[in-house]
Amino acid sequence: MHQRRNPTLHLSVFTLLAAALLLATSCSRSPGGDSLRDQATRDGILLFGNSGEPPSIDPHLNTSVNGSRITSALVEGLIAYHPTDDNLPEPGVAESWENVDSTLWTFHLRKNARWSNGDPVTAHDFVYSYRRMLTPELGAKYAQLLYIIKNGREYNTGKLKDFSQVGVKALDDYTLQLTLAGPTPHLLNLIKHPTWYPVHAPTIEAYGGIGKPDSNWTRENFVGNGPYQLKTWIINKSIEVERNPYYWDADKVSIKEIHFLPIDDISTEDQVFNSGRLHYQNTVPSDMIPIYVKENDPYFRSEPWIATYYYSLNVTDPVLADKRVRQALSLAINRRAIVKRVMKGGQDIALSLTPDGIKGYQPPKLERFNPNKARQLLAEAGYPNGEGFPTLKFIFNTSEQHKQVAEAIQQMWLNVLGIKISLENQVWKSFIETRNNLDFQVARNGWIGDYVFPDTFLSMYRTGDGNNNTGWGDPRYDQLITDSITEPDSAKRLEMLHEAETILLEAQPIIPLFHYNRIYRIDPAVKGWYPKLTDNRNYKYISLEPKRSAER
Repeated sequence: MHQRRNPTLHLSVFTLLAAALLLATSCSRSPGGDSLRDQATRDGILLFGNSGEPPSIDPHLNTSVNGSRITSALVEGLIAYHPTDDNLPEPGVAESWENVDSTLWTFHLRKNARWSNGDPVTAHDFVYSYRRMLTPELGAKYAQLLYIIKNGREYNTGKLKDFSQVGVKALDDYTLQLTLAGPTPHLLNLIKHPTWYPVHAPTIEAYGGIGKPDSNWTRENFVGNGPYQLKTWIINKSIEVERNPYYWDADKVSIKEIHFLPIDDISTEDQVFNSGRLHYQNTVPSDMIPIYVKENDPYFRSEPWIATYYYSLNVTDPVLADKRVRQALSLAINRRAIVKRVMKGGQDIALSLTPDGIKGYQPPKLERFNPNKARQLLAEAGYPNGEGFPTLKFIFNTSEQHKQVAEAIQQMWLNVLGIKISLENQVWKSFIETRNNLDFQVARNGWIGDYVFPDTFLSMYRTGDGNNNTGWGDPRYDQLITDSITEPDSAKRLEMLHEAETILLEAQPIIPLFHYNRIYRIDPAVKGWYPKLTDNRNYKYISLEPKRSAER
């Protein structure tokens, strides 16, 4: 899933005002003399730094991590996130299931599942929701994840008009049957993703209908079925959720409220955390990482993460349409210097889109930093020493770390290739729109695996995929990815994905830079928060307990 934040020199008016207010009250204490975080702990309120205002919390339209964090608190799918192990299925709305040849799956829904308005959650809700995801007019960018359903692709592309021929059926109110396009033994991990979440049909119909991407329902009348329900949403200030009394497992939900705070300046977020106003700090400034490590900061965490930081190249641009130019840009980057001098968090350099460490998969690799070859390729493309090469427009979302990485690469491309780029930072919502519209030449990008398998990274680069914001496509690549999804032999499936990634890296519509570590800070009062490769959380297993160690 997309995301990543940090700050920039050009802060929005709101961010400046918010920072001033937060810093002005940074020494605030509750009447008992404790920090506001301590008071919130006693009140059962989790203060969650969420990096920025999410573009959406509609589970079928959101593509950003900060949006999915909120969505997963408000909505629950058939299978939920396991509290400790990303590879294990946690029963959600489905209390049991069985399959025939990994192709015909039957889910038995719990009869006490309720929407936050008290309506029962039924199999018909899932049929409606999957039809909504695949409705072409909705324009859901993750619709291709449902192509594993029989005739899902045909319906989404308009070749099939009758949804009753799609492999989704309610056998009765509490029995859902999925017929897949082929064997998919890892289905239970796939359907944890929010694209498979149900939506409340009467609410969607009241706000424009199944094919209208109307976000007003998420602000005015969010009806979900998760452990929490929406309490308030104040744009650019906070999204507050509270326990959902109708949730089937409500007795297990410990935290009363979660306040998701959109602080997109990471230095401000760091200061707010240090002032005792957050339990969870999403991002740590690069310059502070070695300091917190040296000090053995009790809040600091650095954990493995299935995530990659990379640049997207707009191959529809006349200059970047030449593969030699794209390859030259990659070869001119000293990734080791970026990791060591800018990020400072022990990240691994990325020579592939998929990270190492996925069981059974060894990704193909790009060539490392090679200035001479980079110059040679650029000259072959008609730009010796950068002569005649136009200034490239590079966009990134407002973030100091993104800015620092971009400035370092800007200097490398100038020194090695003699070419210039103009840097343009944008607030998150504008950045997403600009990137989706291909109104750029180079764009920052990041992807976190939705599950622990290579195709969570590779499937989005099929031609026309909603998350393929490069303009690139390749028929052989598309076929390999599509066929791999339903390939029953696990070894052969990995071979197909390896071939596909080889094609992607050779074409170079993207430039991988490094693989993330999950670096954040969290108060010890937060219990049940375990290291996870995907960093997806099931909030009903998280609790707050008064700290036993003194504040820093």
